[in-house]
Amino acid sequence: MRKYDIAIVGGGASGLLLSCLLAERGKKNFILLERNDRLGKKLSATGNGQGNITNLDMSAEHFYSDEKEKVSSLLSRFSQRELLSFLEKLGGLFEADERGRVYPASKQASSVTDLLRGYLSAKGVSVRTGFFVREVTCSDGFCLKGEGEELFCSRLVLCGGGMAQKNFGSDGNMYEIAKKFGHTVVKPHPSLVQIKTDAEPIKGLKGIRADVRLSAFDGGKTLGVSEGDVIFTDYGVSGNAVFYLSPKLADRTSATLSIEFLPNVTREKLVSLLKNKIASRKDVEKSEILSCFLNNQIGRNVVRRAPAFTAEALVDTLKDYKLQYRGTLGFDYAQVTRGGVPLKETDFALQSKKKKNLYFCGELLNVDGDCGGYNLQWAFSSAYAVAQALL
Repeated sequence: MRKYDIAIVGGGASGLLLSCLLAERGKKNFILLERNDRLGKKLSATGNGQGNITNLDMSAEHFYSDEKEKVSSLLSRFSQRELLSFLEKLGGLFEADERGRVYPASKQASSVTDLLRGYLSAKGVSVRTGFFVREVTCSDGFCLKGEGEELFCSRLVLCGGGMAQKNFGSDGNMYEIAKKFGHTVVKPHPSLVQIKTDAEPIKGLKGIRADVRLSAFDGGKTLGVSEGDVIFTDYGVSGNAVFYLSPKLADRTSATLSIEFLPNVTREKLVSLLKNKIASRKDVEKSEILSCFLNNQIGRNVVRRAPAFTAEALVDTLKDYKLQYRGTLGFDYAQVTRGGVPLKETDFALQSKKKKNLYFCGELLNVDGDCGGYNLQWAFSSAYAVAQALL
């Protein structure tokens, strides 16, 4: 049986960076294990394939966890500045957009993966793809059992992700391994995902896009607000505004969505314009009264849903277009998992408090962030914390 000092399970963002950091400091006797046929598949798809790896505004308010102070501390130890400095040292060039989202100048997420994979190759790091860790046993160290083979390590790092996007190998099996060492798991929920709503109110709007302000409420409490595009679908809504809002709804079963069309135009101006149009344009059919205000199909839909054909009622409807939240499309479509191994069950090096020499990184932990590069930054920052403990 081959023996290593360290085994890293999971060749995604956190596993790749952790391996690079160890290699940079001269670590030799460790191995990176990945169940897929190549490293970094999910990383190469991030940001719609453009690689939104971090954000200039990296505050803990953008994260959800059982220990936000620990999240804040770990982010500060390896912030977006340290991350970009390291990646630039490997040969990358990065730029931020107007929302603070940082991308490789190539706008190709795969180029970030290539930087990390290339560095590991240059350093001669041991990598095994196609190795699915199905079971871990321990006595004096850890025995990792794959399909017909085993390997042994003194220290083990689990970076195998949560349950989002199972096509990349994140199917929750790492939770089961963590449980065998005495850990609990906060119930996983999909986040950064499309939202399902009642279908009847939006019938006929499939494929139409609009720039809106999107809010969510429950029992009179505002859960969250986002701005951006909404794309109507046959199941509900998608688009940037939806992805930015979805973390606020990840573990909820009920909520009301409110779409505000024309968020940059005041209610007073819209009422004035519509009163004049209704009074002076008798040639315009009622169903078309919002033509040149909204997409024609959206406009007709708003007219149908308005309680009366008055300027005030039409504006009230388009400024507060309500839809009932009916859940999400689930883990197969989610970018991130809400839930996982509680941070309180780890120390500040993310070493297990249940089992010495067992560490966790990235999405496997009960930490997730807003849309905009936060989840990848957490993957990288958590990898740095573990690397410092292993050096």
